[in-house]
Formats: sequence, C-alpha cells, structure tokens
Amino acid sequence: MMSNRRNVFLVASIGFVLGFMLRDQLEERKMTPEKALKLAKETFRKNWPINGSWIYAKPESIEKNGLTYETYRGGITRNIDGKNEQFGFYIDIETGAIIDLFKIDV
Repeated sequence: MMSNRRNVFLVASIGFVLGFMLRDQLEERKMTPEKALKLAKETFRKNWPINGSWIYAKPESIEKNGLTYETYRGGITRNIDGKNEQFGFYIDIETGAIIDLFKIDV
C-alpha cells in the first residue's frame, strides 16, 4: 500500500516538473516585442526606407481569414517626396510573419 502511494507521488512529481520545464521552453520560443519590431523593420526596409517605428509590448489576438493569431501591433513611418506616411502592422509572435499591414490616415 505504501509503495503505491510513493509511486503515485513520484509520477505526479515528475509530471509536474516536466510540465513546468516544457512551459518555460514554449515561452522562450515566443518572440519579444523588440525582436518582432527589428524583424518587421528588416522586412519593410527591403521595399522602402523607414524613418520611424513603434510596437506595443502587450500581445493581441487577431482573426484573419478564419485563423486566430497571437500578435504584436506596431507601426512604421516612411517619407516619400517629403511627406510622411504611416502604416500599422500585426506580426505573429510565433513565426515573425507579418499578418496584416494597413495605412494609417492622420
């Protein structure tokens, strides 16, 4: 009887520790806001010069084409012919893919 309790306790303890370690590893995979902004700027710079950028540090869930993504929302400013244009974007925390890009009218 005592052996069964000890085995149950041992298995439960091992499961708890493994679950805690796995959770930490999954959290480390997520992109930080700083890394997401750097990646977004690198992507946009391939097409046009950027003279400003920002990102919200709080993740947001968005739905696009029937799928839900955990994203960061950010923005960039570019200067074309002396005129600033602002664009917003959502970047996927898991993959770093730009999920949405939209012009911000000011």
